[in-house]
Amino acid sequence: MALPSSSTNMLAIPPPPPPPPITQTKPISLDQIVISKQPKNQLPLESNSPNSVTTKLRRPPALRQPRIQRTNPIIWFAAFLCFIFSLLLIVFGIATLIIFVGIKPRKPMFDIPNANLTLVYFDSPEYFNGDFTLLANFTNPNKKIDVRFESLDVELFFSDRIISAQSIQPFTQRRRETKLQSVHFISSLVFLPQDLGVKLQMQVQSNRIKYNVRGTFKVKISFGLIHLSYLIHSRCQIEMTSPPTGFLVARNCITKK
Repeated sequence: MALPSSSTNMLAIPPPPPPPPITQTKPISLDQIVISKQPKNQLPLESNSPNSVTTKLRRPPALRQPRIQRTNPIIWFAAFLCFIFSLLLIVFGIATLIIFVGIKPRKPMFDIPNANLTLVYFDSPEYFNGDFTLLANFTNPNKKIDVRFESLDVELFFSDRIISAQSIQPFTQRRRETKLQSVHFISSLVFLPQDLGVKLQMQVQSNRIKYNVRGTFKVKISFGLIHLSYLIHSRCQIEMTSPPTGFLVARNCITKK
């Protein structure tokens, strides 16, 4: 038996819904990606909790490049002068050494070829008076070097007790030159210990009086532009006869630097 038309319509299946539209997505390039950064000067939010600890961000100190300082020209000039002075000093020292080795300078000599003793007199056992003259002989033995005596001090001793002293005027000696110089010693009321006074009186009576002569000389030698100064010391032991006509009997002189 056929169903009615109305029931047929009620049992009909409705059509399915249309599919959703498909949207095409375009690829996004890396240049279009924007990443948000927190500003450098923005401080983090403080926590409202009581146990939270707030920290301050410290900016690291900026590194400064060292400044290049130029050397003062005055310092360069002073260093140059020091270098030149040191160089000249070395050259001068080497030249002096070569000249000394080649020339071999010799020290001047001092001698006493003659002497006169005219007075030995005692006012008392301890005070002495005397008159003594010696002839000093200065010799420059060098063949190529001139010598100048810049200061000359001569002292007269009796038993290591000074009884008189004299100075001689400076002079210059040429090569292989000899100079004779008279030196006059006067002793007036010179104190002598009693034992030395007795010893001198005994020597006068025995006609043999022994004196010591000491000379200190500052010598300057010159060869070309080079000049060198040094001291020489002379020691002479002399033996005289008694005054008033005392003359030189024996002598022994040594000169050293």
